Amino acid sequence: MRDNRKQEETEEKIAKYTIKDSVFSDLFKMKKYLLQLYQALHPEDTTATEDELTDITLRNVLTDNLYNDLGFSYGEKIFILVEAQSVWTLNIIIRALLYLAQTYHDYFERTNQNLYKSKKVKMPRPELYVVYVGNQKNIPDTISLSEAFFCGADDIAVDIKVKVICESDTNSIINQYITFSKVYDEQRIKYGRTKKAITETIRICKGRNVLREYLEDREKEVVSIMMSLYNEEEVMRSYIKSERYEAEQNKAKKTAVHLLKLGKMSLEDIAEATELPLDTIKELA
Repeated sequence: MRDNRKQEETEEKIAKYTIKDSVFSDLFKMKKYLLQLYQALHPEDTTATEDELTDITLRNVLTDNLYNDLGFSYGEKIFILVEAQSVWTLNIIIRALLYLAQTYHDYFERTNQNLYKSKKVKMPRPELYVVYVGNQKNIPDTISLSEAFFCGADDIAVDIKVKVICESDTNSIINQYITFSKVYDEQRIKYGRTKKAITETIRICKGRNVLREYLEDREKEVVSIMMSLYNEEEVMRSYIKSERYEAEQNKAKKTAVHLLKLGKMSLEDIAEATELPLDTIKELA
């Protein structure tokens, strides 16, 4: 019982590496905050409602296929794909292109539109955004495939543009999320990847009126989604150890099969030579 308690205390102290992504996804899966996000991107649209917004985020629970941070549509007019980025990289343009292609693929299937017929399909206008929460300076407002990867050539077959949103002096839901992320970075440096860093982040943000309503309504859930159940480094070490063991077993079995084919050694001698159980040697024979 004491060992179990000690293990739980150890696990409780470990904060996720993906804290900011987890909060981003949890925040904007709620329609009222998703509407605030849309209104921040389209302040000219004062009549939009929650019912007009549909979650189209790519999710792949059982496979290693594409998945993105957030995708939603406004009626049948606009596709909006948003990525939260802590480390600056122009490769986000390539990912945005792949996310958009998969989103359109899913849309055509969902609306039963046939790309092989002569009738022109209908497709919502795309908007691509990156919410940058890192500390790198002089980040451009817009990045494009042609400029970043093809020296600005205007004759490439395809081009996309991604708008970049950085910290500002607005009180929009987007800027509040960016502020939340920066506060957490400060607390993580101070307290490490601990529960203390998380609770201090929540306390400070509520005091500054940053995501206050969200944090007050879901404080326990927010702490939970920001914490790892297991030490991720320990999980990785266990995985590597398992992979090495399996590789060694496979190598030993190949050696055993080769010795069996030669027919010069007894099963017992092969088991001893390969350090495999005798039962395994018998199965291979």
